[in-house]
Amino acid sequence: MGGLPANGHSCRTNAVNSTRLFVLGALARGGPMHGHQIRRAAQVDRTELWSDVKPGSLYGALHRMQVEGVIEAVRTEQEGNRPARTIYALTSAGAAELIDHRDEALRDTKLRHDPVDLALQNVIDLGEEALRAIIVARRAALAAQLDSWLALREVAAPHIRGLEWTTFRHTELRLRTELAWHDELLDQLPELMANQPTSMTTS
Repeated sequence: MGGLPANGHSCRTNAVNSTRLFVLGALARGGPMHGHQIRRAAQVDRTELWSDVKPGSLYGALHRMQVEGVIEAVRTEQEGNRPARTIYALTSAGAAELIDHRDEALRDTKLRHDPVDLALQNVIDLGEEALRAIIVARRAALAAQLDSWLALREVAAPHIRGLEWTTFRHTELRLRTELAWHDELLDQLPELMANQPTSMTTS
């Protein structure tokens, strides 16, 4: 099972599913686990901050993946009066899918469309000051995200290893780039609004 096929395409999937990639990766790295352990791993890693993995969606994903045969229930465990928990392990099909999702994600360089770009083409009814207020609020929200991310990195620093550092840096740089775009937009807004069409009707 080699990674990154020479033809550039996965033989099993062409779309990366982040939740499946997380679950399969967690089981590959940590061995058999129950759902609570996998969800806890997602919460500890704060995956919802740097991916579209939602910890609350993991239990449903586990059931679907078991039905599909990429993971399997190997036993149940019970502690005290707590409900019995099913322990899941990776199957050979799951190990192959993990490689496919990983390789697809490593190759994928497509920038996702941001709805704000489309929205900016439909602001005829907004004056400059109203639009400026919206952009300023967006910028403030992004700046707060950056501050929170840097604070989280500082707290996590003693536990960060290897490539985890570049994950933090990637998100930081993306946020800084977004802030720079907002600053440029605010600076150029008077000129841009002066050239804005006043009607959707074209001759």
